[in-house]
Amino acid sequence: MEFDCIVVGAGMMGSAAARHLTLMGKTVALIGPVEPAQKANHSGVFASHYDQARITRALDGDADWSRFAMQSIARYAEIEQAAGHRFFHEVGSLIAGPDAGPHRRMIQESLRVGEAHSVDFQQFKGADLAAKFPFLQFPVGVLGLFEAKWAGFINPRDHVHAQIVAATRGGATLIRSEVTNVLETADGVSVTCADGETYHADKIIVACGPFSKAEGLLPAPIDLTTYARTITFFEIDPQEAARLQHMPTVIYVSPDASTDIYVLPPVTYADGKCWLKLGGGPDDDVLETVAEMKEWFRSDGDPDSRDALAAMLLELMPNLRFQSVTSSSCVTTYTPTGKPLICAQSERIIALTGGNGAGAKCSDELGRLGALAVMGVVDPMYQIDFGACT
Repeated sequence: MEFDCIVVGAGMMGSAAARHLTLMGKTVALIGPVEPAQKANHSGVFASHYDQARITRALDGDADWSRFAMQSIARYAEIEQAAGHRFFHEVGSLIAGPDAGPHRRMIQESLRVGEAHSVDFQQFKGADLAAKFPFLQFPVGVLGLFEAKWAGFINPRDHVHAQIVAATRGGATLIRSEVTNVLETADGVSVTCADGETYHADKIIVACGPFSKAEGLLPAPIDLTTYARTITFFEIDPQEAARLQHMPTVIYVSPDASTDIYVLPPVTYADGKCWLKLGGGPDDDVLETVAEMKEWFRSDGDPDSRDALAAMLLELMPNLRFQSVTSSSCVTTYTPTGKPLICAQSERIIALTGGNGAGAKCSDELGRLGALAVMGVVDPMYQIDFGACT
């Protein structure tokens, strides 16, 4: 089959790129496998959206990532309407940390960017902070920045599903397979899948997260650093979930920086249980190879990191009632610039990756920029370095 563009990777950025390309009138194939039923014995690739909740907000210490988020958030309703599928939950978002001392940067930079971008947020401190969020216990000297509107969390599984539904309704072809080889020819690009099928297009976007480094996908190496991360889950009963029904998403750095976490409010997962999720913490192990990434994804994370994160949460929420604590694995992928990697390796092959720990909420805008890049267009809104691919 022949297409204007093939998008390799049906995750958060890839599905967004496919939708935007269909809106631009292109014939598109979106290729990527389904989520494995059991990760422990899965031998294929993994994607970043196998989860029920990721924080979304406009406030950010980096002006570009704030802009990526604002552009994406502004289109959430459009995507939900186009797909008939909800993924955004407006529960609000709180960023809290010291407004003085050596660890004040997160709050000060978030304030600066928020004011520059006219983000709608409120500031709370001391007794006002405690009264606004009685289920959280902050030490003296913490300032909270709270976005009530157009902030909260997205369900990444549902977000990807909505993007795919919207893209296919717009004419895109969804192919549920894993790409094993990309070959550029004189008249286009040939893509071979694990099932032996081959597809052709004028151009392609490789949007496979850390697996973009897999042999055979891109003609030249890309500079990505992939970290193993542990996510911790607290099982919450219905009564405790009701007590926390007004809990926003939380990003918190303590005055001495001993606690540095993000927390999601209680969310019901596929197992029917309600879980409060948190991450951040002490993980810094680098995954060098695709084999190491797969091995990590198949695991439940690191027990020591799980316990460290659990202790941090219970310091912030000492009155939390829970039934069990468990963990899972994920990864974060960083570029040398701290910005997403959106660049051409040739006239026909575009790399689109590098969430830098902030990509989920911004994925629609990053997908749009990838779609523009494959057409040879640069959005003048961003005067930044999207990386070198050659």
